[in-house]
Amino acid sequence: MRKATNYWDYIKVEEITSLQGGLVATDAGLANDEVMFITIHQIDELWLKLALRELVSVRDLFKQERVPEQSLASAVRGLRRMALLFGLIADHFPLMETMTTRDYLAFRDKLSPASGFQSAQLREIEILMGLADEQRIPLGHEGTYMRALKSADGTESAASRRVARRREDLPTLKDAIVAWLHRTPIQGSTPSDADDAEVVRRFVDAYCGAQAREVDEAMKLAVHDALTERDVERLGERYTKEKIGARAFLEASDQPEEERARVSRVRAALVFIESYRELPLLAFPREVIDGIVALEQAFVIFRQRHARMVERVIGRRVGTGGSAGVDYLDQTALRYRIFHDVWATRTLLIRESALPPVEKPEAYTLGVGQ
Repeated sequence: MRKATNYWDYIKVEEITSLQGGLVATDAGLANDEVMFITIHQIDELWLKLALRELVSVRDLFKQERVPEQSLASAVRGLRRMALLFGLIADHFPLMETMTTRDYLAFRDKLSPASGFQSAQLREIEILMGLADEQRIPLGHEGTYMRALKSADGTESAASRRVARRREDLPTLKDAIVAWLHRTPIQGSTPSDADDAEVVRRFVDAYCGAQAREVDEAMKLAVHDALTERDVERLGERYTKEKIGARAFLEASDQPEEERARVSRVRAALVFIESYRELPLLAFPREVIDGIVALEQAFVIFRQRHARMVERVIGRRVGTGGSAGVDYLDQTALRYRIFHDVWATRTLLIRESALPPVEKPEAYTLGVGQ
């Protein structure tokens, strides 16, 4: 017979609530501000633990060679759950802002040279999502972000070992999603079909033609309200640039020649899924793409909100770990973007009534996996 369970035993209430002492044995002698600071960061790490578990599950699903349609609902749920988790972390910042600058300075020196940058789980999430090393912004004096995760004497720490293991845990979510997108049937054609390249090229040409017509119509409306000839010229330049940019994006002309065909197909798949999402086989793939956007948007908002909280509490002074403080946080919000092509696709999308026809709608009935 199973022993009766108490809430406090299952949740480990006594153990959890005894861990807010920071550098001392208990929190009895600490100011409420310091206990709040510790508690909020502990809660953040628990949210990150959940986000990391969801991220691994979603990545593992997409790294399969064939992703069953019935599994996509779980992937969407995981992506949206991660977005909500980052929203919850960002929601902690107003509570932090109840501290005045003087309140925080009373215990800030205890942290130095520690930094939130040393959150191994946050680094793991960035790595697993697909943030490349060359995108990283130097924190301060350390040679690499991995150095900042080591102990003060330069030896390996639990954090550095954890992140080192995650660096070996491939593929990233971005790579797994890109591989999945590459297998997407476009106009009924898959990469294994002999004439796939030609089918994809025809779709790109047809779509760019339709997009150009939509841009031309938008330009006519804009030019109608132009006040000067220079206004007309400027509008023409902008709309022409939009048309040229759309084709360049879909033809992957920004990529090395050896990568163009693959990247072009992935980008065409993104446009195809977004444009024909009413087709049964594309309904959940479109939700996956939207879930990725929601996740990265939540991540960016979390970074931006973090920067504003820090600026409000301590201004633009140097961070405890030697970083540029708010400037560093602002740069991460701007530059730490992973799913660039997913976002860029939004610029190309057009009205449903203007879309080229689907050549083989029967290929998008349920039962055909990617």
